[in-house]
Amino acid sequence: MSNAFYQVPKALNEPVLSYAPESEERNTLKKTLASMKAQTINVPMYINGQPVFTEEKISIHPPHERAHTLGTYNKGSQQHVQDAIRAALDAKMVWESMAWEDRAAIFLKAADLLAGPYRAKMNAATMLCQSKNVFQSEIDAVAELCDFFRFNVAYLTEIYQQQPFSPSGTWNRLEYRALEGFVFAITPFNFTSIAANLPAAPALCGNTVVWKPADSQIYSAAVIMEIFEVAGLPPGVINLIYTDGPETGAVVFEHPDFAGLHFTGSTKVFQSLWATIGNNLGNINLFQELWAKLAVKILW
Repeated sequence: MSNAFYQVPKALNEPVLSYAPESEERNTLKKTLASMKAQTINVPMYINGQPVFTEEKISIHPPHERAHTLGTYNKGSQQHVQDAIRAALDAKMVWESMAWEDRAAIFLKAADLLAGPYRAKMNAATMLCQSKNVFQSEIDAVAELCDFFRFNVAYLTEIYQQQPFSPSGTWNRLEYRALEGFVFAITPFNFTSIAANLPAAPALCGNTVVWKPADSQIYSAAVIMEIFEVAGLPPGVINLIYTDGPETGAVVFEHPDFAGLHFTGSTKVFQSLWATIGNNLGNINLFQELWAKLAVKILW
C-alpha cells in the first residue's frame, strides 16, 4: 500500500475532429461504417461480465433505413433482472474496497480507448443506431463521453478532498462510502454519452450498477460495454440488461437492496418511477436503517 497522495491527470476537453474530405478520421470512419453495416450481429446482455443470450431475439434497424437489419438483441426476463442484481451485490464489496485511484484509472483508460482505437467504432454505432450524422455523433458519443469520464474523476477528487474543520485538540475526518445496495440506471435513446455516463458515474464512486438502456440504443450500448471491459472494469460492476420496463421495475423497486436510481427520460416516466419508489420505501433496507437511526436520535 502506498502512502502517496496521488494527483489525477488534469481533465481537458476532448477535441472534436473535423472529418474534412480525405482526412484520416473521415476515411477510417467510412470504412468502419461500411464494415459494421455489412455485419449482422447478435447483441447479448452482460451479467457478471458474461454475455447472456436468450431465445427471444429482437431485430435492430437504423431509424433512417428500416428495411436494413443490423442484427438482433437478446431480450431478457425478470429472472435476468434478478441475476443482474445478484451479480451487482456480489461484486460490491471488492469494488467499493478498491482504492479510489484504481477505480478512477479504469474510467480514464476508457476515455483514452474511446478517443483512440474505439473512436470510429463508437461513432459508427451511434450513427447506425440513432441516425446521427458524423458531427452530432462526434460531439456526443466521443467528445462529450470522454469529458464525462475525465471530468468525473476530477470532480470525485474534489469531493474526496473536502474534509471538516478540526479545532485545536481534535482531528475530524469524513469518510466517503458507496450506497448500501445497488444502483439502477435507466438511460435514454438520444444521447450515447448520457447512456454511458449514468451507469459509469455511480460506479466510479464505488457503487455497482444494473443498467437498462432504451431498446433503440442497445446497438451502441454494446460498444460502451466493450470499452468498459477492455478498460479493466471488473465483472458485475455494471450489468447490462434488455428487459421490459414494468417487469424490470417490479423486481428492482421491490428489492430490499435497491439503493439508488440514475435516470434520464420523460417527466411522465419520472413521475411514475418516483411514485413507485415512494410506495416501496418500507421494503428498502437503506431506508429502514436510516429511519431507525433518525428515530433513535429523536427519542434521545
